[in-house]
Amino acid sequence: MTDIILPYLKAFAVGGGFCIIAQILIDKTKLTPARILVFYVVMGVFLGGIGVYKPLVDFAGAGATTPLTGFGYLISEGIREAVDKKGLLGVFSGGLTAASAGIGAAIVFGLCASLVFRSKRK
Repeated sequence: MTDIILPYLKAFAVGGGFCIIAQILIDKTKLTPARILVFYVVMGVFLGGIGVYKPLVDFAGAGATTPLTGFGYLISEGIREAVDKKGLLGVFSGGLTAASAGIGAAIVFGLCASLVFRSKRK
């Protein structure tokens, strides 16, 4: 039974930890939520680039890949793979190639939502 529940608990703990850190930053600093989100993506790229984020992904799974830090990690891994295959040119294409499925899904789901729901004037 613990083999089934433990991965969920790990994901919840790590994802919740990211949320706690963001809430503390909102409450204790003058950073806006938008700047905190950008900070999370940049930290994901940085930690993924130096190889620190991979063990966290292995430990927590979706708890580490779903938040915005996971998006930054995905970009850094895409760049790393593209540089290995294409050389320096991979720096420009690797991040977009790695994240293209998620970006495409967001566009399609946004389009579907816009067809179902109508905006209202304020």
